[in-house]
Amino acid sequence: MTSTSTTTQPPGDTTAFARPGRAPVTTRGELSHIALALFLERGFDETTINEIAEEAGIGRRTFFRYFSSKNELPWGDFDALLDHMRAWFAGVDPAMPLADALKAAIISFNTFPEAERLDHRKRMWLLLNVPSLTAYSTLKYASWRGVIAEFVAERRGERPEDLAPQTIAWACLGVCLAAYERWLADEESDLLELLDSAFVTATSLFGEGRS
Repeated sequence: MTSTSTTTQPPGDTTAFARPGRAPVTTRGELSHIALALFLERGFDETTINEIAEEAGIGRRTFFRYFSSKNELPWGDFDALLDHMRAWFAGVDPAMPLADALKAAIISFNTFPEAERLDHRKRMWLLLNVPSLTAYSTLKYASWRGVIAEFVAERRGERPEDLAPQTIAWACLGVCLAAYERWLADEESDLLELLDSAFVTATSLFGEGRS
């Protein structure tokens, strides 16, 4: 998620991903992690696709089978996460209040194994601090907001493009960005606790989900 964070240095050890003598990558996740390490070591704009492909042990043509551009790399398999959130919304109890459903879905979306916590901090630092990535992130945020707006519209008997679903989707994005910026600024903080607290503050924006 993207805006301008107050953090000025990438968190943690920027060499954590180095794996000398690695075999050629076989997944989008592997390639994303390799690229992330290079971005943090050399800078996003300074790192080329050819360098990423070489580090991954693949050719340039193979690189584009995984990702359409360098800007896509820090996002990893974001589309799969969006599909997971859609599935979560499809299975939610219709009796669950709208605000509770939104909070639970977004906390689930942002829950990662502890082993991936540092990787995720580095990834989010890049997305929130590199100008060329913050501009590109607007496209990703639009897709994310779209999933939220679809669910809200269904609950309210409206269209996803109507004002209320769009307003609530934008509000959810703002809540998440605020929590992420605080998380990056304080290494001792807990992301899920920050998201929960931010949603408690913003609950009055969501209402009861009735048109």
